[in-house]
Amino acid sequence: MTPFRVMTPAALALAGIAALAASPAHADVADFYKRKVVRIVVGASPGGGFDAYSRMMGRHMRAHVPGAPKTVVSNMPGAGSLKAVQSLKASPKDGTVIVAFNPGLVTQSLLTPDKVRFKFTDVSFLGSITADIRVCYTWGKSGIKDVKDFLARDSINLGATSTGSSSYLDGAILRNMFGAKIRHVIGYPGSTEQRIAIERGELDGDCGSWGSIPRHWIERKLINVIVRNSTATSPEIPASVPFMLDLAKSEEDRAVLKVVLAANDVFRPLIMAKDVPAERLAAMREAFWKTVNDPAFRAEAERGKRDIVNPMRGADVDKEIAEVYRTPAPLIARAARVIK
Repeated sequence: MTPFRVMTPAALALAGIAALAASPAHADVADFYKRKVVRIVVGASPGGGFDAYSRMMGRHMRAHVPGAPKTVVSNMPGAGSLKAVQSLKASPKDGTVIVAFNPGLVTQSLLTPDKVRFKFTDVSFLGSITADIRVCYTWGKSGIKDVKDFLARDSINLGATSTGSSSYLDGAILRNMFGAKIRHVIGYPGSTEQRIAIERGELDGDCGSWGSIPRHWIERKLINVIVRNSTATSPEIPASVPFMLDLAKSEEDRAVLKVVLAANDVFRPLIMAKDVPAERLAAMREAFWKTVNDPAFRAEAERGKRDIVNPMRGADVDKEIAEVYRTPAPLIARAARVIK
């Protein structure tokens, strides 16, 4: 039989201190946030995809943050969203500032560090709302039915707004790594003009987000998808369409492609400053994850035709970005040549 032990006043005091030390930080985090305003700074103009996803997050995330702080979304376009990312340096480091940015900056920071002087292992990711489903496709009347036809064609016309656009970069990979004889027509004002040119037969196809392709093109089978440029896919994309990574002829080619395609997996990322207190970062990461899985958030996304595909937790994004930054210098140099 275990003897009954009477605790002395000193022992009781020590036990009380230990209990306080072991108590969860949730109450402190809630007490902090209930008097604060959380700002989500969007590195893009109002009305676009990055803005729409961020505003959805702002509307729903509050309910999952301890203390239910007020959430305000603002826009800071500039330099492909680099201006917003750099604003973190001058922003409070208390966990009240979140930045949404174009993940292509991660790739550019590796391949063109003279232009993007920022290292994305120096921030903390809350997570990625969705991956991007990217494909290259041809207009049905072009006669190019699959990737074999595409690579065998003597000349293929693709359009782009600029040499820095995602559609141009996807085409550049096919040209420089796989030998596709692509001729890029640069200078279209936007994707609308490119689609008109495709329908007229001036362009043979395009590379871009699956969700941006006109629905009637897909439903009436007016296009042929030749390659998928992202890990994420859609049930509407035929299983026979190859993933670009699987076309690689060597492990070195695969490593290079992982670098240039990495941004597609974390297409709608949110970040905070690296030195945000650990307990607040943990709370905001958990709030992010609860939000992207919230039925109300998902329902709004569905109504707005906003895909939520393969969302990622912050710690997982941190690991993926760190892995990309560990790519050996010779492979980085080759990747830079691939996207030219």
